[in-house]
Amino acid sequence: MRKSFHQELEKLEDDVAKLATIAEEAVAGAVKSLKQKDVNMAQKIIDGDDVLDDLALDIENRCFSMLALQQPMASDLRTIGSALKIVTDLERIGDHAVDIAKVTKRLYDKTYIKPLIDIPRMAQITQEMLRSSLQAFVKKEVNFLDELKEQDDEVDHLYSQIFRELLTFMMADPSTINQAMEFLMVASHLERVADHATNIGEWVYYAVTGERKDLNI
Repeated sequence: MRKSFHQELEKLEDDVAKLATIAEEAVAGAVKSLKQKDVNMAQKIIDGDDVLDDLALDIENRCFSMLALQQPMASDLRTIGSALKIVTDLERIGDHAVDIAKVTKRLYDKTYIKPLIDIPRMAQITQEMLRSSLQAFVKKEVNFLDELKEQDDEVDHLYSQIFRELLTFMMADPSTINQAMEFLMVASHLERVADHATNIGEWVYYAVTGERKDLNI
């Protein structure tokens, strides 16, 4: 009975890792579609959200089933409870990727008011944060989370920098307002992705150690 339970738990952890990979790739693809003005890639991100949502729902259902039927104890209980929280954050990350892809579809035929440099950098950092949290979850080693706070701070700094730059564009030329607001929205989505990645790190830390830690401090 316990062997079957632990096999089920391992499958659950594998699928959470799979979901994290899908979410990370969605963010990367959405920002790449924006930079390259690739509407086909953007549409694939939008269409692929159903796959992410279906897997997230399946994981949630299995978590509830394991909690109800197996009555796990100690670290196993923390793992399942944390998985439920992590899945919610990953699903939200997928939603942000979709929203970025929709911006691509709105702007693909426009001449951009500026080269996209800071936005791809924000996306790269958020992907690194997700990978670190995933490694910590899979290997149950919290040292992978050591740089999350600094990375989150860097994303916040880039967002502020983008905000100031776009505000300057809008003040100098009102015709740039619509596009600048779209780019600001993208930066805001990426800032939220970083927040979700930090949340995931905090739940991983709890699953591994049994202690709660605010990674934003």
